[in-house]
Amino acid sequence: MSGEAADRNLVTHMTWVQSRLPGGHVEIGGELVLSDSGLECDTFNFACRARIRGALTPVIARAVEHFVSARRPFSWWLGPGDQPPGLGQALRDSGFAAAESEVAMTADLRRLDGGAPVPDGLRIVRASTAEQIDHFARVSAANWDPPDRHVVEFYRRAAALLLRPDAPIRLYVGYVGGDPVATAELTVSEEEVGLYGIATLAAHRRRGYGSAMTLQPLLEARAEGHTLAVLQASADGQGIYGRLGFEPSGEYTEYKLPALST
Repeated sequence: MSGEAADRNLVTHMTWVQSRLPGGHVEIGGELVLSDSGLECDTFNFACRARIRGALTPVIARAVEHFVSARRPFSWWLGPGDQPPGLGQALRDSGFAAAESEVAMTADLRRLDGGAPVPDGLRIVRASTAEQIDHFARVSAANWDPPDRHVVEFYRRAAALLLRPDAPIRLYVGYVGGDPVATAELTVSEEEVGLYGIATLAAHRRRGYGSAMTLQPLLEARAEGHTLAVLQASADGQGIYGRLGFEPSGEYTEYKLPALST
């Protein structure tokens, strides 16, 4: 159940904006989800939620052909609920390489640990203006060296969508002295919510900002009646999420085609 919830939330996270962007293209099929932002950046172009019942090679080939013909890189996210079990090997046989793996984690929000107070000097806001979305984008882009200009461009194009009252994706920005220093994304789908994009600028780390950015969106979600939270944790983040009540529920591995990767 938690695996299906995690995949359902991931699909919302990976497709809601892309399906509404000019130049974007999304296919949500029974066997595979394809999401193409229209940008030459594998941060926003995906294949995910595989439930392949027949031959693997044609499904993989079709996904590859879409992005190759569009001349855009993409990532294939393989999760704990994906089928069949041999899909990872089939991707490797098709030329993909595993880029990184993260632990899938879930938490019952009714038992969420409230944690420590927000650190002094940190102000967390839910983005409600195009300027705040740009602040989110620029902190997120700083995860790359040099900062990834495609990240800033994606959120510039997506700003009007993300400000819609019905948007299931909520962006949060942490400010210190008026400067944006940390981010979080909460994606809402059915009963569960998903956390993504927890980031803190290098000069502001190890001050408890990441924990605070994780906790505030979850507490707001709980107050709205949501009961399940999902996320993917790096090795560094597992301890933080574990202390808040998250437990491992599987693994996600990101696969890339070296010839297409940026």
